Amino acid sequence: MSIINKIIEVETATGINIYNITPQIKEFLAETNIKNGQVLIFSRHTTTALAINEDEERLLEDIKVFLNKLAPETDRYLHNDLHLRVVPEDEPMNAHSHLMAIMLTTSEVIPIVDSHLALGTWQSVLFFELDGPRKRSIFLQISGE
Repeated sequence: MSIINKIIEVETATGINIYNITPQIKEFLAETNIKNGQVLIFSRHTTTALAINEDEERLLEDIKVFLNKLAPETDRYLHNDLHLRVVPEDEPMNAHSHLMAIMLTTSEVIPIVDSHLALGTWQSVLFFELDGPRKRSIFLQISGE
């Protein structure tokens, strides 16, 4: 069995944004000679997340509205009392972003069958930026034969 790792980077925009990273994952898989196995996708940040869902513009807007209802930026959060803890100078008030992230997930695993991701017709791997703009890294690990 082979195990191959890669980091992909995403430059994100301000606020909540959702990026379809399926093409980068497929490109990585094509660079390997793995026929059957799995790919692990792991977000390495506490204010980002992953999901498998449909990449449809109006749905993505619905998701952003839904997340903002769950954790409005304007609510009062203890994490935002920056004067009460040691933080870097550029520390943002981002408790709402952390709360959104815990409602999602930091990793996904997708089977690889006959050198293809075994995603359904409308499924894409979506990367959620909840506290942008930032330079983010996503860890990919393909294992298989």
